[in-house]
This record gives sequence, structure tokens and C-alpha cells, in this order.
Amino acid sequence: MTDLTPITFIETDIDALAGHEGRVAVVVSPEGRMGQSARRVNRLTKGAVQRFMDSDAFGKVKPGGVTSMAWPVGMAAHAVDVVCLPRNHSVEDARKAGAALAKLRGSDNLLLAVDGTRRVADVAFGLAMRDYTFDVHKTASAEQSGSVHVMCSKPQDATAAADPLLAIASGVFFTRDLVNEPANVLTTTDFADRLVELSSLGVAVEVLDEDELAKLGMRTLLCVGQGSDSPSKVVVMQWNGGVHDAAPLALVGKGVVFDTGGISLKPAGGMEDMTMDMGGAGVVAGTMKALALRKAKANVVGLVGLVENMPSGNATRPGDVVTSMKGDTVEVINTDAEGRLVLCDVMWYAQERFKPAGMIDLATLTGAIIIGLGHENAGVFSNNDGLCNAFLKSAAAENEGAWRMPLGQAYDDLLKSRIADMKNIGGRPAGSVTAAQFLQRFVKPETPWIHLDIAGVASVKSDTALAPKGATGWGVMALNRLVADIYEG
Repeated sequence: MTDLTPITFIETDIDALAGHEGRVAVVVSPEGRMGQSARRVNRLTKGAVQRFMDSDAFGKVKPGGVTSMAWPVGMAAHAVDVVCLPRNHSVEDARKAGAALAKLRGSDNLLLAVDGTRRVADVAFGLAMRDYTFDVHKTASAEQSGSVHVMCSKPQDATAAADPLLAIASGVFFTRDLVNEPANVLTTTDFADRLVELSSLGVAVEVLDEDELAKLGMRTLLCVGQGSDSPSKVVVMQWNGGVHDAAPLALVGKGVVFDTGGISLKPAGGMEDMTMDMGGAGVVAGTMKALALRKAKANVVGLVGLVENMPSGNATRPGDVVTSMKGDTVEVINTDAEGRLVLCDVMWYAQERFKPAGMIDLATLTGAIIIGLGHENAGVFSNNDGLCNAFLKSAAAENEGAWRMPLGQAYDDLLKSRIADMKNIGGRPAGSVTAAQFLQRFVKPETPWIHLDIAGVASVKSDTALAPKGATGWGVMALNRLVADIYEG
């Protein structure tokens, strides 16, 4: 698994700036102010920092931006990175600055000199989040990453502020690694084994096998994986850091480790991207790791349904009728609408067993949500305004795009079946909404519920502010903040 870059906070030592070999970074304001460290570097470089700040180029640097000056005179460093941050900079600007430093530094040793400690933890968080590479399957040996030191006036305070953020980053990395893995490596069994390892952090982990799932009546979930040699599983992860016996928040994730579409086979073009169809389960796993690492004072249970959707002589056919754990029957019109068949059984099980205070499911569920919202926002569907608004606030605070979508009886009516209680699709119009309506049929009236369709945000083709292209880890930060704001205490 990909490890975080170690970041060490040290006492301010102005003289050490001159002798540091590697990269030195200092912070200046858009208004042209330099703190003590920047002034020291400016003197060492014979006024180079000031000349840059007086130039037209500096005026084009946005808050959170970084400009590099190579081979500065008067210093051992081979580059000085000038970080532009306003005096009252935002969390987002601080994190962007850290991410920009990560992109510039490569494998170099970095010494970041910050005057004061305001939001220095957020700069470190941004640096850690962007300093991610998934190269475990490349035969060339990876270049050894250099050290990162942050020089500030109160390193102990900065460390205390950064540790919970770096725990979240570790959870995000766990999600990214899972989503980036190819399906011949991340089988349902391998996925479950990786989740069992969370027990070392204090998470109670159970793995339910196919015989147990059959006894529970999870036949909609089992029908998805019956065409594959990879056994279907449900993994239950419990973090009990809150009040004893208090109802937990339930997080439920779709874990289709590869989705061919089944008998309703997908087109060949782009099918290789379906290794990310377990993204919802990946976010649940990463969130559980983050909560455990920072020892969240809340009760949270994460449940993931792990299956592989393959065509074979045993595969579910279009037109088959299956019975859910709830007891409702489903006519399978399209075997490529499989995620909802996995989720509905796991959601029902979560409610029956844990009686949760709230339930949030996550899934790379529909291509329709990408048509509607692109890769900027996840689709948010909910039966509870209070929980939904709290999540949207958390997502906005973490700059993770989320947009609420509608639900309604007219959409639900599109799921009517001639021969069963419901169909698993409602047609092309409003495909993401009818998918959510299908799931809502398995939500008890007393359960506050959110469905997050993350098909557009789980993995992307270009860099984001805090991640290279590929798996983003979207959702771990927002869910962690929701837990901290609503369920802890």
C-alpha cells in the first residue's frame, strides 16, 4: 500500500536555510509582505525574492500558487520555491500551496520555512495528499523520495494539528490504492483480506461468505456474482469510539471489483476502467481507516458488498426474477444495473442488524450522473433534509463537489414490473434518479438516508487540486468531517 510522505515539524532556525541542500520554500503575501524566513532567504540570494515580487510575473500568481527560482546564489539549495499566501488565507489556499509544493519537489529534500503556525497543518496536508504515486506494478525501481521538513515557531502545536489531517490522508490513500488496483489483483478475496488488516487499528472486522449470505437471504447480491469464479462476500467493519450502545452511522459501499455488465455485456471500449466499480466500497474502507487512525469519538459501521459481475453459463440472465433479503422480488431487466442489486441487500442487512442513526450508501452507480454533473460533483439523493444538508455542508468545507438531486413518486413509478414487485431499471430518462428510487425502496421510513452516486468523481482522467489522475479518494474527507461535526461528542 502507498505510504504517506513523512513530514517532520522543526523549530525555526534562520541560519539553517543557507545550508539546506535540496529545495527551500518560503511564504510571501500577494501584497508583497515577507516574514522573517523569507527576508533571510532574500538577503542570502542578494534580493532575488524581492525582485521576483516586484515583477509582473508575481502579480499573476494566484493564492496558493508557487513559483520556483532555480540555483539561487548564496544558498546550498538548488531551488527556492516562493509560496503565495494571503495573510488571512483560506484552508483551500493553504492546501493548494502544499499540493503545488509536492508537484514541484519530486523526490527532492524540501525545507518549508513558515513564520507562525496558522494553517501550517493544512499546507502539510495538501503536500501529503498530492505526493501520491501508484506505481506498485511498474518493474522499474521507484526513485527514493526525499525528506520533508516544515520549519515553524511552534512545531509541537503544528504536529498536534497535522496528525488528525494526516490520518485522513492515510485513509484517502487507502481508497486510492483500492480503486487503482487491477481486478486480477484486487479480487473479492484480496479486498476482504485488506479490510481484515484494519483490525490492527481497532476496527472489528467480519467477513460473511456466500453460505452465510444465502442463509440471510441476500439473493439479489448473490445473483450479481454467480457468473464469476470469485466468491461474493460482505465485509462488516465496526468502529466503536463513541458512547456505548449508541446507534451508529452506517456507511454502505458498492464493491463490484470488475463489471463486465454480465450477460448485458458492456462495449469493449473503456471496459478496462471498470476496475474502479468498487469505488463506493473503497471510500467506505478509507473512511473507516481514517476514523480509526484519528480515534474518532463516534460509532460508525462500514459494510461493503464485494462481487464480480461476469458472463458465464451460471450468470443471471435478463428476465430472471430474484428475491431480496427484504423479501421483495426484482425482475432483472439489465444485468449491467447490478450495483443497486448489491446495495439493496447490504442496506437492508445494515438496518436490520444495527438500527443505525443514519445510513449513507456510496456507489459508482450510473453513467447518467456523469452526463448530468460531469466529473465535478457527486449526485446526492436523500429522504432527510437535515442529514442531507449536513453532508452538503461537510462536502463544501472539504471542497469535494456534491449536488443534491430530486426524488419523487413519478420516478418511482418507472420501476413497475409486470411479473415482479419491481424492475431493476426504469429506462434511459433520469437514470440516476430511478436508480436512487430503487434503493429508497430498501430504506426503512425511520432511517435518515443519503445515496451518493460517485461515478463521475471516484476516478478521473486529469489531475485535481490534491490528486494526480486516476483514483481521487473523493468522499473520505467529507464523510470524516460529517462524523466529526454531527456524530462525535
